[in-house]
Amino acid sequence: MLIYPLRKTTYYVAQGRAIHRMVCLYTSLEDLVTENDCRYEHRSEDTASTLEQNRLQRGYIELTWTLPWLHMKLGELEHEECDDILKKLKKGADAARGDDTSSLKELIATWVNQDFCPSPLIKPNDKHLRGFISDICGMLLCPAEWDWNNDRVKAGIRDQTTDYIVSENSWPMYTYENYRINPDNLEEGFLKSKLLVLAFKAIFTSPSSAKEVDGDGDGADILENTRRARQKSDQTKVKTCVRFALSSVSSWRTMDSDFNYEAFWNNIVDFFEDIPGPVTQRRMDKLLEWWTRKIFGANHRGDLMPDVVLHMSVNTLAQQRRAMEDATFDSD
Repeated sequence: MLIYPLRKTTYYVAQGRAIHRMVCLYTSLEDLVTENDCRYEHRSEDTASTLEQNRLQRGYIELTWTLPWLHMKLGELEHEECDDILKKLKKGADAARGDDTSSLKELIATWVNQDFCPSPLIKPNDKHLRGFISDICGMLLCPAEWDWNNDRVKAGIRDQTTDYIVSENSWPMYTYENYRINPDNLEEGFLKSKLLVLAFKAIFTSPSSAKEVDGDGDGADILENTRRARQKSDQTKVKTCVRFALSSVSSWRTMDSDFNYEAFWNNIVDFFEDIPGPVTQRRMDKLLEWWTRKIFGANHRGDLMPDVVLHMSVNTLAQQRRAMEDATFDSD
């Protein structure tokens, strides 16, 4: 009699593993469900929603896209049963986050050691000599508006002076292509660093696929996976976890001194979602297309027009077979 409940528990826990990866890293599932209920049951259409309420609603939409069965299921069950399902999903989500942060702790050390050859090398199983204690990790974590090579900046950050407060209000250098910025255009190269691509591949495809990052991918399973590569929450999770892996913090938490990880998560989500107009939207689309190519390779199936396909070898062979068959029939 206990086999069926056990199977359900295992199913919900397994399904929950996708949540922190594809939906939200910090917000509770209960808050997402509550916001959706309030929006459609109690809140007037004329009532303006706050930025936080819109974030929650977008999170709920992502949740139902990731777990299509959940919305209807929650509507069919009693409150206690719904709570039980959400707890099981959370258990799976937390377990997956623990696995991802543990993997990245070792992988980030390997990648940093390979690319920068620091002395001493970053230890894969130890975070105490990471963060701003390490020159290389410090450079990667340094806010984009400051120059880590400036001794005054470096000392101010390490001493945590009021002139150099490292918070979620600054984009870290590791988020930029080649770890360099254009101060006149901070969007240039943003979210295009090699470290981010490696981390994304390690989490969402496989650790072995992260060995290849310089090209445009191998195109494997691109039709199935392109939609996932374009999910903004996937990208946000990677940026947040890389920051944690580079830091000296030994356990997952919301605050790292003056740096608020949850606010940092929201800043990245807002970068994609809070679009001032169509020109910016086109740049965001191009950025997501860049990520799709980097992860899964280029795809040109849309350029295969019927008239082109008609003259390709599969159709040509079929036409030749029919012609030979007709010729034989006519000769008989």
